Amino acid sequence: MSYVIGPECIDVNDRSCMDECPVDCIYDGERKAYINPAECIDCGACEVVCPVEAIFVDRKARGDEQRTTFVGDNAAFFDLPLAGRAEPVGTPGGAAKIGALGVDTPLVRDW
Repeated sequence: MSYVIGPECIDVNDRSCMDECPVDCIYDGERKAYINPAECIDCGACEVVCPVEAIFVDRKARGDEQRTTFVGDNAAFFDLPLAGRAEPVGTPGGAAKIGALGVDTPLVRDW
């Protein structure tokens, strides 16, 4: 189980979830944030502070095509090289180590 940030975050990216996350697993793209599923401890702290209710548990995406798309897109942010980057973000052990990335997945970029 992991948490995912959906389309409601696009162009809002309030970042209150990032401040609340106890393990620094929420990474800052250009238009939205992404939760690293390998680093998330499933505490839910991010979900309750999100002002636009964009954060959900991945298993709650079942049967919802848009949410399912964002579960896959969230994984792609960490598993595939993003525009202008030679390597995937991977699992660096916290967002603070690499700072704001200023780039999104193609899905979010083109949203």
